[in-house]
Amino acid sequence: QVQLVESGGGLVQPGGSLRLSCTPSKDIAVIRGMGWYRQTPGNQREWIASIVSGGATNYADSVKGRFTISRDNANNRLYLQMNSLEPEDTAVYYCKGSYRGLNYWGQGTQVTVSS
Repeated sequence: QVQLVESGGGLVQPGGSLRLSCTPSKDIAVIRGMGWYRQTPGNQREWIASIVSGGATNYADSVKGRFTISRDNANNRLYLQMNSLEPEDTAVYYCKGSYRGLNYWGQGTQVTVSS
């Protein structure tokens, strides 16, 4: 079993930046398919970014060029750097990873973009 703990959310003005962190309870090197998702009330959880063990990344069109996903094996962290934030980015952000064929989710961290 794996626990994932997100942090770094908060209130930011439009155009601002935030960096989210995800800390797994196991060595991040053994966790596959890590990514970030977000969800707003009444909507399904939306994939926004993923990274594979080799370092290749993929992004949803809605965040491409503004968000950067990265993993720091030395500090056992997954990050999501979010720049040029827009009110439409307001959501609860979740970290996801897979271990031994099962998917695990964090508890989520709220990001609110508002003036």
